[in-house]
Amino acid sequence: MTLTAPPAPAGEQTRRRRMVPPLALAGGLAAVTVALHFRDPHEKGTWGLCPTAALGFSCPGCGGLRAVNDLTNLDLGAAASSNLVFVLSIPLLLLAFGRWSYGRWTGRPWEPSPRAMRIGLSIVAVVLAVFTVARNTPAGAWLAP
Repeated sequence: MTLTAPPAPAGEQTRRRRMVPPLALAGGLAAVTVALHFRDPHEKGTWGLCPTAALGFSCPGCGGLRAVNDLTNLDLGAAASSNLVFVLSIPLLLLAFGRWSYGRWTGRPWEPSPRAMRIGLSIVAVVLAVFTVARNTPAGAWLAP
C-alpha cells in the first residue's frame, strides 16, 4: 500500500511553486549585493552615470548603491551618509518581505487593505519628496551622497 498526498485542488498551488517568487527575489537581491560589494560604486563610472546627478541634483535613490556597498563592508555610518532614507527603510522592507514570504509559505497571502496601501504609499511619497528637497538645499547638504 502506497501513501500519497491527495492532489491539490484546482487553482491551488503547491508550496514549492508558491515560494518561487520570494526565493527568486531573495536570490536576485543577494546577487546584486555581492556584485555591489566587489565592484565598488564609490569609484566614479563603475556603475554608469546617474541621470539626475547629470542634471545637477540628487534624487532620493542617489547614494543607494554606495550604501549597499558600505553595508557589505559593515560600515553603517558610511551607509547612512550615502543614503539615510534607504538605510532607515531596510527594517521595513525586511518586514514586508517576511510577511509576504510567510503568506506564500502558508498559502494565506498577505493582502493589505486598499486603505492601508493608500496611506502607506502616501507616506512613502511624502518622505521621499521631503528627503529629495532637503538633500538639494544648503541646509540639508549633509544628506547629499
